[in-house]
Amino acid sequence: MKNLFLTIIFFIFCSYTFSQNNNQNTTTQLSIGDKIQFRSKILNEDRQLNIYLPHGYSKDSLKKYPVIYLLDGSIDEDFIHIVGLVQFGSFSWINMIPESIVVGISNIDRKKDFTFPTSNKKDKEDFPTTGESEKFIHFIEKELQPFIDKNYQTSSIKTLIGQSLGGLLATEILFKKPSLFDNYIIVSPSLWWDDESLLNYKPSVYTSNKSIYIAVGKEGEIMEKIARKLHEKLSIKKQENTKLFFDFFEKQNHGDTLHLAVYNAFEKIFSNVKSN
Repeated sequence: MKNLFLTIIFFIFCSYTFSQNNNQNTTTQLSIGDKIQFRSKILNEDRQLNIYLPHGYSKDSLKKYPVIYLLDGSIDEDFIHIVGLVQFGSFSWINMIPESIVVGISNIDRKKDFTFPTSNKKDKEDFPTTGESEKFIHFIEKELQPFIDKNYQTSSIKTLIGQSLGGLLATEILFKKPSLFDNYIIVSPSLWWDDESLLNYKPSVYTSNKSIYIAVGKEGEIMEKIARKLHEKLSIKKQENTKLFFDFFEKQNHGDTLHLAVYNAFEKIFSNVKSN
């Protein structure tokens, strides 16, 4: 009887210890910001925004943060790795860029949103939903930026990052609505669109300071040529209030140029800007 009693006590003790150890392993959700379903009246659809907030961000604080707007900003696109660069670059011991909010704009149909109407027959066949960039730019100006400024602690400094068709859109905004952003990071832009017609467009004049960074990888004759032509066009018309940069990544291609290009862009654009 005594042995049976001790055996029962032993199993109760083991069960209690196991339970205690199990209770030490808890799982919670990891969060780096906000995910918002944003209703756009202009686009007549719901758009998802992925928003990174710097460590220590508080709505109750008086501190204001620059905002980086990222095209192709879905979780399974460029949001995570660009946010990693922003966090790393704003560490106090790195101090490459100021602490910043990142707004990733998730895609529904980037071929529609990032392209303007084309007269090229093949472009129309390959991109049947194409040609609504004007509406998307209107969405950014009239809905997205006001929403972010109203709901987050933002400063006046805004940066746009666009790659490939996103680079085409970023160039269109720079040429037609330059006041929407202070800094433009344009990587591997698809300026072949509509027989390179955007390269013949006369950019609008702006009075505020601008930093424009253009990059391309080893992406073939056409892609490399049009990126260089964009840089040359901006160099000829360069205003005194503009900083212009160009990088060619000979070891990267269309798929992997963006990450290194954005790192270089941050170093060059924010070289004289210290984190608070």
